[in-house]
Amino acid sequence: MLLWTIFFLGAAFGVVARLGRFCLLRGLRQQMGRDAEVAAGQAPALQAFALALAVALLASQGLQALGLVDLSQAALARPSFSLLGVLIGGLLFGAGMVLARACGARSLVLLAGGNLRSLVTLVFLALGAQLAMTGVLTPVRLWLQSLSIVSLDHATLPEYLNASNPWSILWLALLVLIASLLLIVYALLRPALRKSPLQLVCAVAVGLLVAAGWWVTAHIGVDEFEPAKLTSLSFIGPISEAMLYLQLSTGREIPLGLMLSGGVLAGALIAALLSGTARWEGFESTGRLAASAGGGLLMGFGGVLAAGCSIGQGLSGLSTLAVASLPAAAGIVLGAVLMLVLTPKR
Repeated sequence: MLLWTIFFLGAAFGVVARLGRFCLLRGLRQQMGRDAEVAAGQAPALQAFALALAVALLASQGLQALGLVDLSQAALARPSFSLLGVLIGGLLFGAGMVLARACGARSLVLLAGGNLRSLVTLVFLALGAQLAMTGVLTPVRLWLQSLSIVSLDHATLPEYLNASNPWSILWLALLVLIASLLLIVYALLRPALRKSPLQLVCAVAVGLLVAAGWWVTAHIGVDEFEPAKLTSLSFIGPISEAMLYLQLSTGREIPLGLMLSGGVLAGALIAALLSGTARWEGFESTGRLAASAGGGLLMGFGGVLAAGCSIGQGLSGLSTLAVASLPAAAGIVLGAVLMLVLTPKR
């Protein structure tokens, strides 16, 4: 039951991400005047990401307030982590995202429509993640994760409020409402996103799917004797799991990562066919091939170090208000911006 639920969750994400062209990198490129489609300052994709984050935050914290999920049990909510390691991981992921011209989630969506460049990115992303988790780069990862260790009493901001203030529920509600309102104002104040209702609706759907992921892993297929950590949309681990399972499936259980990744591919393929945007695409140069491969490696290694990607930390992680997600998400954005500044315009 859980496997198929995760598959359809991924399929729903694939549909809305394809139709709404949902992508943090695309938004950053537009904002910096690096996207030929949209002039700098309009940035509907970045506004869409902000709206998705606002919806994910409101919906996820709403589930928490109703007692339907305990976000302190999310896999991304860690009371002890390497501040420097998480930040470096985010920087590497952001830089790799720019080199490859897509993150892991976007690469799955593009591959479903026939983009073979994304296939190279995904293969090398999975390779980079495996090198970091169990391969020859494991000592490097462990060394980086030993730097600047932060040990907290609580993993999320709501836990801190609950422990220190009798009016914690009100303060938490105020915090969530202010943060969400600021994001919504940014998303809708300028007309770009309002003039693109499809992108607006798809952004709202992405945010709701993040919250749905927390609810699904909290209630479906739960073993009361060995409860698993809550997870939602995130793609470094799932892509790596899927690639490993395709090579070593004998005697192994089907991992959730395979179902999530497969669902995104299926949903995005359906959306590409129905919208008439499916077409074969390849590399225009050997340099572009090298950039896609190198970007995939950086995203794989950096994503493991940061414990997530632009979706996993930038949306799912931040929706939990996990302390560790703040430097990870900041590192991803900073790494992408720096790489965009350093690389020449196409």
